[in-house]
This record gives sequence, C-alpha cells and structure tokens, in this order.
Amino acid sequence: MFKLALVLHIFIGATLAGSAIIAVLVAGYGTLWPIVIAGLAGFIGGFPVSWLVARQLYEEG
Repeated sequence: MFKLALVLHIFIGATLAGSAIIAVLVAGYGTLWPIVIAGLAGFIGGFPVSWLVARQLYEEG
C-alpha cells in the first residue's frame, strides 16, 4: 500500500500544490514566499490525502 500511496502522491500532491499556488496568485500575493509556502502546503497536504485514497482502494479490492 505504501508504494501505491507514493505513486498517488505524485498526482495528488501536484494537484493540491498547483491549486494552492493558483489560489495565492488570484488572491494577489505575487511574491516568492507566499507562492513557496502554498506549494509546500499542497505537497505536504498530499501525503494524508494519498494515504486515504490508497487505503480506500485496498479496502475495495
């Protein structure tokens, strides 16, 4: 399940990070640190989300 969670994190983490960066840019924060923090928040937030998705896939299968 760990390998599946890592593969899922590639896609889920990138999606969350991209969404967070777009939200920061739309809010008007165009400097470096808000963009970096939003990207890191999406990357880190992708770990529990991908773990939950992997667990749900294993429970169904």
